[in-house]
Amino acid sequence: MRAVTWQGKRDVRVENVPDPHIQEPTDAIIRVTSTGLCGSDLHLYEVLTPFMTPGDILGHEPMGIVEEVGAAVPDLQAGDRVVVPFQIACGNCWMCLTGLPTQCETTQVSGEGMGAALFGYTRLYGSVPGAQAEYLRVPQAQFGPIKIPEGPADDRFVYLSDVLPTAWQAVQYAAIPDGGSVAVLGLGPIGDMACRIALMRGAGRVFGVDLVPERLRRVRERGVETYDLRSFDDEKELVAAIQDETDGRGPDAVIDAVGTEAHGSAVARLVQNTSALLPRKLSGPMAERFSVDRLAALYTAIDLVRRGGTISLSGVYGGMADPLPLLTLFDKQVQMRMGQANVRRWSDDILPHLTDEDPLGVDDFATHRVPLSEAPHAYEMFQRKEDGAIKVLMKP
Repeated sequence: MRAVTWQGKRDVRVENVPDPHIQEPTDAIIRVTSTGLCGSDLHLYEVLTPFMTPGDILGHEPMGIVEEVGAAVPDLQAGDRVVVPFQIACGNCWMCLTGLPTQCETTQVSGEGMGAALFGYTRLYGSVPGAQAEYLRVPQAQFGPIKIPEGPADDRFVYLSDVLPTAWQAVQYAAIPDGGSVAVLGLGPIGDMACRIALMRGAGRVFGVDLVPERLRRVRERGVETYDLRSFDDEKELVAAIQDETDGRGPDAVIDAVGTEAHGSAVARLVQNTSALLPRKLSGPMAERFSVDRLAALYTAIDLVRRGGTISLSGVYGGMADPLPLLTLFDKQVQMRMGQANVRRWSDDILPHLTDEDPLGVDDFATHRVPLSEAPHAYEMFQRKEDGAIKVLMKP
């Protein structure tokens, strides 16, 4: 089959690789019909290279048609149309039953000290072959795949794999009071969708912050009050401008949908780039022990949120040596929630909104749809934010 493989920093290729097959009774094989390119994939493209191996298959946002199921998968059969969550979870352990499938005790990558295995995402999360491919082996298929109806195009449902539950959890964790206010930092796919969900769920005011004109325009058209970072001399001016709109207090909640890709510390970027250049035996341990994020967005969130408010982190951070302003967090009595989205915890809540009325605008959410063969160009375009690329779907 054809699949998108990682070969090095900013080097992905579409190659012929062996077809997947059933390995465990709880496996299923799906023929991928649509698969997304995620901002998290760019971390592998750019930042997390010490944890990658040439030939790794990328991608974690698939949907498709079931081709084959193992003997211990009673609720799926060949021909079923499914979306596959980005994390792999059993559904039966204590963590899964508590609503935390990202911490699944069956698939935890305990050797790396990490949570549940993920598709297509570094040795830290199990080195599981990913979903930017023609076919995908799905472990723990007795729980993971979400069956969806025939009829609507893939765009209606494909975001259940990651974008929708990640944005939904970001809003849930933000604990926005009914009619309250929230600022969303970063208006890529997750931030954009978080704005839409916050408005749908009753937020009174949503402030969106970014520096990419196309992103600002998209959310502004849906009723978000936008702030262009390029219009401010520094972060303090931005914070003051939004605080002025909230009686001087700041918003009730801030969602950081940027993560470590934030523009910020040159030192942090130097550490990231240096670790990527070292021999593999040295780069991994250095990145694990001394990794430092560019924390500009998180620092802004801490300054911006009102006293007693909540910060919800959905952007990916990976630093082990990050300096945090704990005095400010403590003094402002800020609550903070974060983590990978627990897809199956939220999927039943989201499905009723994926209707012909399309309240969340999923049917036209993608800005680009390309064949799998164009994946290298898609990665480059998305990483450089060229051609208005906000969300890319690939068709095997």
